[in-house]
Order: sequence, then structure tokens, then C-alpha cells
Amino acid sequence: MSDIRSVVDWLTDGAGSGSLSEDVLAELCRRMVDSGVPLWRVAVFVNTLHPDVIGRAFIWQADTGVKITEAQYDILETDEYQSSPVVAVYATRQPIRRRLSDGGRPDDFPIMHELRAEGATDYVAFPLPFTDGTIHVASWSTRQPGGFTTQQFADLESVIAPLTRVAEIRALRRTATNLLNTYVGRQAGERILAGKIRRGFVEEIRAVIWLSDMRGFTALSERLPPQELVDLLNRYFDCQVPAILGHGGEVLKFMGDGLLAIFPLTGSVDDACQICLRALASAREAKALIDALSTPQGIEEPIRFGLALHAGQVLYGNIGGGNRLDFTCIGPAVNLAARIEQGRRETRPVDRGVGGIRRARSGGLHGARPIRRRGPGHAAAGVRLDRAAAMTELDLP
Repeated sequence: MSDIRSVVDWLTDGAGSGSLSEDVLAELCRRMVDSGVPLWRVAVFVNTLHPDVIGRAFIWQADTGVKITEAQYDILETDEYQSSPVVAVYATRQPIRRRLSDGGRPDDFPIMHELRAEGATDYVAFPLPFTDGTIHVASWSTRQPGGFTTQQFADLESVIAPLTRVAEIRALRRTATNLLNTYVGRQAGERILAGKIRRGFVEEIRAVIWLSDMRGFTALSERLPPQELVDLLNRYFDCQVPAILGHGGEVLKFMGDGLLAIFPLTGSVDDACQICLRALASAREAKALIDALSTPQGIEEPIRFGLALHAGQVLYGNIGGGNRLDFTCIGPAVNLAARIEQGRRETRPVDRGVGGIRRARSGGLHGARPIRRRGPGHAAAGVRLDRAAAMTELDLP
């Protein structure tokens, strides 16, 4: 006898026993099977607001649990996507049902042939209409001989409305996380979602500061058509951002052709030293990628960039006016990194001293290293970083 009411109540209460979306789907399927609905495969498709990912699919099967896949935007042009029943539900906003045990009926969607080959006897896809008007989809399959009974189909229908609300709430939070990660970075995004959003809220942290910009960008911007300039900037930043993130850094902002990032320093002195080395490794990686970067047609000079790395204390938090805030880092250490980078832009002699900094020769990174400044309170990067004033500055042709 069906006991779907308890499942509906659980969803209506917010499905709080599942912390992650995949946990919610697994728990939902378990409860529905226990209530008498013979599920074999369930898939929930939720579109998202993300610069690279159009949506995610959560697919549950009785013997494998939940698997998550992400769809890139290029899937929109594929025959597999265009011929999917999910796309048909998007277009019609109506459920689709196919009784797969009826061998005489042709498969109008290619996936039906695949499901039937795996023993499925019935398939139904329901729209999940969010309050903003967008349509998302949940599909349900069974291997029960003859497919879903009339009562079981009614049970499926009864969970759609509360499932839609749960899916929308979780999708909204994920969208907020995606956007914060995209525009302010993961660590800053986590702080914002945790409620650290008041203007003037800052915390003092230790970090390696990365400040870079493209050499000759003003001249390039006057010579290149707008779209070519944007494409070049994106390819240029693609040489730096993955390198920074891959070594534990956090990109805070883009300023035209400039980039500000930090590598937070935590733990022991040895840990801090390792983080400094990772920052330097990311610089080497970025240099190699920019060295290989192709220049736009008509531009003969290779792409060059300057980079300053400095380890010190920064203020990390919310600054702005009115209700328009920026989550960023400020402080003397950031200012000094900017002066290092600016000073190196204005002069190329190897040993022009700025605060006792040793500079790398423009021919490569192998000579770049933190150096010890003499005098009390100064140390090499990674040593006594609570009072450190040692820096590395790189000018990368």
C-alpha cells in the first residue's frame, strides 16, 4: 500500500536530512521505493547561472546511487541534446510519458532505445517550474513489468510540487555561490555567504600578494579592434588564473589588464614557506604560458607582463560607499607591492634598489627569490611573516 504522504511531508518540510543536493535525491528515492514506487532510474536536470556550465544532472540508480554531471554550453549544439525528451519538456512545459514495455511503439527519443535495452519498462519526465518562470526537469523510470501502475504514477505526480520548491531553494544557493566564486573568488565568497557583509568589516591576514599587469597594454588597446582586445585579455588571464588557483591562490580582482591575487599564509613558518614557494611556482607557470601566447594579427611584439610578489599583512574585507561594497584587500603591503611593480615598469636595471629588493633579470624567473633585508623586524619571505618585509619582484618579458 502506498505511503507517499510521508514523502510529500518530508519534502514540504525542506528535506532537511539531506545536506547536499545529491543527498536529497538519494534520500528521496529511498523513501519513494519504501513507499511502494518501484523506481529504477531517476534524473533531475537543473539549469544554473554560471559562465562555463549551463546546468547539472543528478542521476540516481538503485545499484549505483547518485552521480553528478555538468553540461558545458557547447552541448546546446549537439544532436544528443536537441533530441532529448528533457528539451521537449523545456519547450512544451508538459510531462512526457513513454511506456517502454510496448515494443510496437517507435522510439521518438534516442534515449528510449537505450533505456529499453537496459530493461526499463516505463519513463516519465515532469517539468519543475521555478518561480522565476524557468523550467527544470525530473525524469523517472522503472523496470517493473507493465510499467508504473495508475496509483504509482499518481504518487509521482504528488511529489513534483514540493520537489520543485526544494530544488529551487538549493539551486538559488548554488547560483549565489557560483556568482560569488566567479566575481569575488571562493574564499571571499565563503565569507560573504557566512554573513561577513557589513561595510567596514575587515580582518587582518597574512598573505603573499600577487600584482601583475600587461606591458604596453595602452598601446595595444589603441591598435586592436574591441573584440580582439577582449579576446586577447581573456587568453592572457587564462595564462595566470589557473596557475594561481592551482597553487592555492585566490584571485581578488581584475583591473583592466591588471590582476590582484593573494596566497593566504596559515600555520607554521614551514607551511608559510611552502606557500611562498607555491606562489613562485605559479609565477613560473604563468610565465611559460604567456611566453607561448600567440599575438593578434598585425602585432609583432610578444606579450609581456610584469609581476610583483610580496609577503606581508593585509586587511581583507568590505570597503565601499552606500550599498555598493567591494570585498578586497588593502594596506601598506598591497601599496608596497604596487610600488614594486610600478617601479620595475619604469626602469629595467637589475639592481635598482627599492627597499632592498633583489630583482630577477628579465631573461627568466630562475634568479627571482625572496632576500633577507638587514635590520630588526625584517626577514626573508616565509620567515617571521608577522613582521616580514621581504619581497620578490618579477618582470617577465
